[in-house]
Amino acid sequence: MGAGLFIISFPFASAQHLSISDSAAIRKIYDQALVSGKAYENLRTLCKEAPGRLSGSANAEKAVHLTAQMLREAGADTVWLQPVQVPAWERGETQAILKVSGSERNLEAVTLGGSVGTNNQWIEAEVIELPGIEALKMAKEEQIRGKIVFLNEAMNPRNVNTFASYGACGGNRVFGADEAGKKGAVAVLVRSLTLSHDHHPHTGVMIYRSEQKIPGLAVSTAEAKTLSELLAKNTRLRVALKLSCRDLGFKPSFNVIAELRGRKFPQEIVVAGGHLDSWDTGEGAHDDGAGCIHSIETLRILAQLPFRPDRTFRCVLFMNEENGGMGADAYAKLAEQEQKRGIRHIAAIESDRGGFTPRGFSFETQGLGAAKAQAFLDRFSHELHPYQLQLITKEGSGADVGKLQSTGAALFGFLPDSQRYFDVHHAETDRFENVHKRELELGAAAVASLSYLLSQHGLELPKGKKGD
Repeated sequence: MGAGLFIISFPFASAQHLSISDSAAIRKIYDQALVSGKAYENLRTLCKEAPGRLSGSANAEKAVHLTAQMLREAGADTVWLQPVQVPAWERGETQAILKVSGSERNLEAVTLGGSVGTNNQWIEAEVIELPGIEALKMAKEEQIRGKIVFLNEAMNPRNVNTFASYGACGGNRVFGADEAGKKGAVAVLVRSLTLSHDHHPHTGVMIYRSEQKIPGLAVSTAEAKTLSELLAKNTRLRVALKLSCRDLGFKPSFNVIAELRGRKFPQEIVVAGGHLDSWDTGEGAHDDGAGCIHSIETLRILAQLPFRPDRTFRCVLFMNEENGGMGADAYAKLAEQEQKRGIRHIAAIESDRGGFTPRGFSFETQGLGAAKAQAFLDRFSHELHPYQLQLITKEGSGADVGKLQSTGAALFGFLPDSQRYFDVHHAETDRFENVHKRELELGAAAVASLSYLLSQHGLELPKGKKGD
């Protein structure tokens, strides 16, 4: 698999040369997931033994070895670790105090990922509220200089697709501190990206593009409401901050990769994967422990079928999706190198939207495999609909498998119900106990079913079919 790869191989069991109908195979897949599934207990192990798997951390390293062992036990022919250098950032302690009308109390806040600290010093300033990053860009420097900017843009509740609401205001978190720093602000407070009204602040990555780096924090939605109401009454608010977060440079880590070799076309690869790293405030259960477990369980289920699918199935657990994407970059380079040797990625599925009830799949509209992805889902919709996998949408596949566009692979995203996802996304509430066993198992069966169809049939449509 190339220099620098740590490979563990197992004897390849002789594939039985028999086949069953697609509908019968999918029925067996669901039976395995729902009756004899390992998903829930594997997720429990991952979340409880390696919670908060931030890239470069000890728990991220522990998760690499835990999941590699899960894949060996699942029946993989080969398991290996792909080295990757990842950014390491340490949260440390977040101290935030709200001062109003002569009284003080702790502010419900969490440091944003990648933020600078305060050099072990307290900083304090008056708070100014703005409705979002666009208003910040339009504001005059004299309004901002020396202040703590509070960006109070709520996620739009009108969108049934909650990811559309998330994307519309995500710039506040990602670039808010950078934009405010340019105008002389001393820190930024961002309303948490959730539709829930609660007391749990949500972290997430932020990016600096300028030299003036200031701290960035998120406040809970309940706290955002309180701050806004006080400011509407012309109440003078001050916030004091002391953050001990720090940048630790780069550290070595790994993607975890395992495969079942195809019986007829082993050089054609179908991938299912999720990201192994997670933010450190919770246990990384929905984001993205569930996606990793979906992919591990897919390999286990395919290994239990009475015959081996025709193409090679690969489970890829990507490191560093949350704050860099280095794992996805490393795997995409590997795929490009393999392509030169005649090993071709034909399709990839990403599960990174939580462990909720399955609804369907998205397909990537960009890249050489886009038309084939849509045609494939159209062709096999009748096999998926009985399992309530009826939502087929044109959306991005995911941050990790999206890097495989250059290989010409058809890219898919697993779509569970999204209404509760942002209740826990990047928050302390993203814990194993907030994942429903049945929903997780249904998700694993859905990913396994699409993986089976892709592995068995490939992307070439029968003669006379449109869309190829």
